[in-house]
Amino acid sequence: MINWLIDFSVRNRFMIILFYVAIAGWSYWALLRTPIDAIPDLSENQVIVFTDWPGRSPREVEDQVTYPLTVNLQGLAGVRVVRSASAFGFSMINIIFEDDTDLYFARTRVLEKLNLAASYMPQGVVPTLGPDATGVGQAYWYTVEGKGHDLGELRSIQDWFVRYQLNSVPGVAEVASVGGYVRQYQVDVDPDKLRAYGVNLADVRMAVEKSNNNVGGKVIEGGGKEFVVRGLGLIQKISDVESIVIAGRARNGSAWTLTSNECSMR
Repeated sequence: MINWLIDFSVRNRFMIILFYVAIAGWSYWALLRTPIDAIPDLSENQVIVFTDWPGRSPREVEDQVTYPLTVNLQGLAGVRVVRSASAFGFSMINIIFEDDTDLYFARTRVLEKLNLAASYMPQGVVPTLGPDATGVGQAYWYTVEGKGHDLGELRSIQDWFVRYQLNSVPGVAEVASVGGYVRQYQVDVDPDKLRAYGVNLADVRMAVEKSNNNVGGKVIEGGGKEFVVRGLGLIQKISDVESIVIAGRARNGSAWTLTSNECSMR
């Protein structure tokens, strides 16, 4: 057989060269157009559902959030298995679909189920979908650095500037922030002072919540012009929190006012 192939190739040199050129051209064409993934995606076709319920134990999260969601998501078309996990104040459900199921079709069906979840979820609990990316899609890590900036400022730059720019890049599903300090205001209450004034922790929380708000009023017409009346109350600095009035009552013939500054603001 080998002798016959060698004899045939010698007698038909032009045909062999032409066949070789055709094979080489087809190989080069396939090389340019064949999709190549540096990290092949071998993960399962899944949709992740996150649910936050702060301050609740894993047992409460399991009974009132994870279990009802898991039972209702099992009946979706194309679902192979549903896996769930409950932690302190947090629930995560992985809905794994068949390999031939389109990912965006699966996310649409899960989202339809989540829209009905408000009827059997605890008050204030809202399940959300995870990003449309797999566990092996994490492609790039970067750091935000700068002299003279603390970790809080660097985190703010990442969350309010860098992240939005990267989210607009085609192919980027999500930009996750890790590390740094999220800027926040904390009010450390003094239980003895609250007890002395007859104020509870709920009163403090409600006062701070209501003070951090902008409201709109009516439109006043005058002199051929319209003036929009607005109330600006968004907290912008520490002094705004310190001046929040928590309660004001009359006691023993004297009036008193309790502010956040007396509850130890930091």
